[in-house]
Amino acid sequence: MGLAWTSHGGSTLYIETTVHRKLDTTKPLDGSTIDKSGQQQQQGSFALTGHLGDVMKESANIAYTFAKSFMLKREEEPASEFLQRAHIHLHVPEGATPKDGPSAGCTMVTALLSLALGKPVRPNIAMTGEISLTGKILAVGGIKEKVIAAKRVGVQTIILPDDNRKDFADLPDYIQDGLTVHFVSYYDQVFEIAFNY
Repeated sequence: MGLAWTSHGGSTLYIETTVHRKLDTTKPLDGSTIDKSGQQQQQGSFALTGHLGDVMKESANIAYTFAKSFMLKREEEPASEFLQRAHIHLHVPEGATPKDGPSAGCTMVTALLSLALGKPVRPNIAMTGEISLTGKILAVGGIKEKVIAAKRVGVQTIILPDDNRKDFADLPDYIQDGLTVHFVSYYDQVFEIAFNY
């Protein structure tokens, strides 16, 4: 689950992913096959919904590109080419509510990798952090509000950017109490926490 900051305070943000067209593993990834109409086949696609603003759409595209790169580096995984070939739909529920900003980047990557690996994310965890194309997890705003939102729904483990360590340290003890917080600088660290449980 992701964490968001709104004008009304913090909130949780759910990211859903699914495959919306059957995966064809018989075609090469280089796009060299030709369909019946003589058109070159495209491999994979990525659709976004959920009333997302421009910055959040950019963040989703960065997350998608990074997730594909991350999986290709894991060649031993049977699903290493899944994101290259799959026709994926990523949705952020509550579609009537506008959403924007880059802080769901690491959550989007995690949702995409969960789909690709066929493995659920560790339960009772929330995260926030902008992701770069190289997998760096960048600082975000609204840490106090986001942590309060996580506690409100019973989350006990939170992943925050390392550059937000001071923001968390400045929170009163009653907000910090009962939480296990992991500060991360790169997505590899998020992956270990989210999937190795």
